[in-house]
Amino acid sequence: MIDVTIENFESEVIAASMTLPVLVDFWAPWCGPCKVIGPLLEKLEIAYEGRFKLVKIDSDQEQQLSGAFGIRSIPTCILLKDGKPVDGFMGALPEGKIREFLDKHVPPAEPEEEEQVEEDDLSADPAARMEKLQHAVATDPANDEARFEYIKALLLAGRDDDAKVAFAPVISKTSLVRRFDSLQRWMDALDFAHGLPDAARAIQEFDARIAAGKRDFEARFGRARMLMAEQQWTAAMDELLDILMRDKSWSDELARKTYIAVLDVIEPPKPKVAEGQIPPDDPTVATYRRRLSSVVLS
Repeated sequence: MIDVTIENFESEVIAASMTLPVLVDFWAPWCGPCKVIGPLLEKLEIAYEGRFKLVKIDSDQEQQLSGAFGIRSIPTCILLKDGKPVDGFMGALPEGKIREFLDKHVPPAEPEEEEQVEEDDLSADPAARMEKLQHAVATDPANDEARFEYIKALLLAGRDDDAKVAFAPVISKTSLVRRFDSLQRWMDALDFAHGLPDAARAIQEFDARIAAGKRDFEARFGRARMLMAEQQWTAAMDELLDILMRDKSWSDELARKTYIAVLDVIEPPKPKVAEGQIPPDDPTVATYRRRLSSVVLS
């Protein structure tokens, strides 16, 4: 999800819509229904895995854009393809209705291929799974699912340099594919931690600053990045939640975006289920997703 203004509208909306559908969410901070549909749209952007791009426009701040689209009430969502509006809807629709709307316009999901990460691969030993993922990426460089899992496995194994090499071909997709953006934020946290001369001392300094001022968000965010680098995921999200509870919009919503990145990283691949069934959510991911929603919507 990207915040769009008149300055970046041409590149983030018009130009982007030439290659994939762009859904523009017109909202405002005071709008109650906007707070309901916003997280739902972000969830669907993740679920659709890059088949459409979601952007947000603050209708109060960007009245010129609102006027150009004839926005009369919010939330209003407009879908653009090939640089032109093609459809839209108003109000906080339920998830099922939004999916019906999207499915009319977004390209269908690609059928699973033989090299797709299979459920039985998840129980394989780490070396075998790594080899399987590496082979999947090598034989099909466009297989984003396999590439995400491969880079994630490399990072979990501490092979940061190999992960960056595997990430390089898709670095331009970070603004389009949420999970690639999440990997980038994880790698940024690793670079941040590795750039500190003494990690233990840095944590102590962050703790001291936080004790002296609960709203020292730079210290809290630095501590969260250190925890991410150490793969202490829930502790990192707890730190980010402390920022969100005090200031949801701090540093262009950096805490929320990083929190979502952690959720993407820790969520295991969905197991295969019978047609029509919904795979169960990971308990930790489900719990922390609810905590985020409760804070963002409060």
